[in-house]
Amino acid sequence: MKISEKIRQHIEDEIRAGVLLPGDVIDEHDLARRFEASRTPVREALIQLEAQNMLISQPRQGMVVAKMDVKQLLAIWELLVEMEAVCAKLACERMTPEEREQLAQIHADGQKIVDADDIDGWRKANHAFHDALYLGSRNPYLRQEILRLRARTGAYLRHAFSALGRLQSSQEQHAKILDAIQKRDAARAHALMLEHISLDQGARGLTDFIINLPSSLLNS
Repeated sequence: MKISEKIRQHIEDEIRAGVLLPGDVIDEHDLARRFEASRTPVREALIQLEAQNMLISQPRQGMVVAKMDVKQLLAIWELLVEMEAVCAKLACERMTPEEREQLAQIHADGQKIVDADDIDGWRKANHAFHDALYLGSRNPYLRQEILRLRARTGAYLRHAFSALGRLQSSQEQHAKILDAIQKRDAARAHALMLEHISLDQGARGLTDFIINLPSSLLNS
């Protein structure tokens, strides 16, 4: 893997994990030092991420993590919902028995985290459950695009859990998706994932989510 690709992947992972938030400045010198690289591969990585709309160039600041307005966020989420559902359908059709057992174990481990009301732990458990489906879909291009959309919306997605109170309900929805996959019911897995990712849930659903978005993350 080229050094510029490693740097690009590192930045994308940090955005997805919330280490880098919308509006944060990218420290090019720190990246060059960390990866023992010249300025050229660092700039290549940043230009690639700018082309993906994950970074934006700001006067006197350099590259910063791109912010979105509510309209942009909902447009991306609308696409993400459909892609996640297709991924669940394909995984249902293509996962091996061993992969289905692994998914069941990930789900069981997630219940312990939900019982402990561990929000940070749940984010990791939730990613593990969904990534098992991405891999099980046997479509690396679909997985790559979902992960990029997840990276762009990561900071906003994290507020969905607190705004909508979805830890236990998400775990229950995972259980239904797991059941559909174990029974190889692809149509049901698709429908359940559409419901799972949709914001139209909870007491006030979408309204609560938007109201709870920090203004610091949004374009004015």
